[in-house]
Amino acid sequence: MAGIVRKPQAVSPATGPGDEAYDAMLARARSLVPQLRARSTQTEELRRLPAETERDLHETGLFRMVQPKRVGGSEFDYVALVDFAETIALADASVAWNLANLSSHHWMLAMFDSRAQDAVWKQDPDALIASSFVFPAGRARRVDGGYVLQGHWPFSSGVDSSAWNMLAGIVSSDDEADGIEYRIFLLPKRDYRIVDNWHAAGLRGTGSNDVEVDEAFVAEAMTLEVADVAGGPTPGSVVNPNALYALPVFSLFPYVLSGVALGNAQACLNDYIEVARHRASTYNRARLADLQSTKIKIAEASAKIDAARLIMRSTCIQAMEDARAGHIPDMAAKTKARRDGAFAVNLCTEAVSLLFAASGARGLYTSGALQRQFRDASAINSHIAFNFDAQGTNYGRVALGLPSENLTL
Repeated sequence: MAGIVRKPQAVSPATGPGDEAYDAMLARARSLVPQLRARSTQTEELRRLPAETERDLHETGLFRMVQPKRVGGSEFDYVALVDFAETIALADASVAWNLANLSSHHWMLAMFDSRAQDAVWKQDPDALIASSFVFPAGRARRVDGGYVLQGHWPFSSGVDSSAWNMLAGIVSSDDEADGIEYRIFLLPKRDYRIVDNWHAAGLRGTGSNDVEVDEAFVAEAMTLEVADVAGGPTPGSVVNPNALYALPVFSLFPYVLSGVALGNAQACLNDYIEVARHRASTYNRARLADLQSTKIKIAEASAKIDAARLIMRSTCIQAMEDARAGHIPDMAAKTKARRDGAFAVNLCTEAVSLLFAASGARGLYTSGALQRQFRDASAINSHIAFNFDAQGTNYGRVALGLPSENLTL
């Protein structure tokens, strides 16, 4: 993989599958699946995670899977976001979506200036941080000591339960020579207003409401320039030297959430197999397990899901190896990661769609999980990170020698 080679990051042992702490937490995550699945209807009705679900995620340490150890986190390798999201999505994609989202913000906060980290973690190391990385939604101007930010951002998942929010914006300048600067702003809850408008067909329980900011001052130390998280040392590296915090954030962005699609698809497949083992056709009483079409659907869906898992996990593992070696991927590698993330999630969506179609009218009942899995798969796939036309086009541009259109990479 071509790219820049810099001084290797401080080497810490890999903390992924096979590590005792990692495997123990994964077991705790699996133990939550039955109760989270039992709450799925309540979660959708609330349009946010139930308090007891958030308590479960806190008490098991799942929210802190990629938070630095120095503040009590687990500091697991990046693949944890895929593995743990997949596990929780076996129960409910909405829960897994918020788990992955909110956990990843501890990872990102570790890249901010240490003063921003202290402002959050010294007050409450369990604090949840929401986000909206829609850069055109926010505008900021430089002032003495920081920035003044305003804007209206959509899709801030888990915002009601969060004490902070990472909001993306574009810094304006009177001098065109300054160019476009993308920056992330960390705001306490008192500085933004939540707009309760999350009435959605899928991922209903994520509480992905809008937020508004009206001329809020944000100190320089509470911001992070996107260029500083393109790979390699960040402002937070002084206190968090692990290679985990030197990864290129936005080229790996799809893998924060891709595990949700994976677990949702695997749950759909598991359910389909369980029904097919015991059910007979409504019209001719033939056992579904005896039908060739049933076997083919299982094979096709499982192949798509297994391929998606391989893509997601291998990308994350390779990224950690590169970061430990001090290797920063070039633009071709970054757009490939975005392409592959979108492709893998699309495979999961295709798997759910074919199983939903194969289930016939049974899948229409709101009392069953299948209709929720189908709606959630469609909602996940609607995220811009998983739009293959967008990600594929940018990959193709770079492959043809044209500049990337994604300014966050």
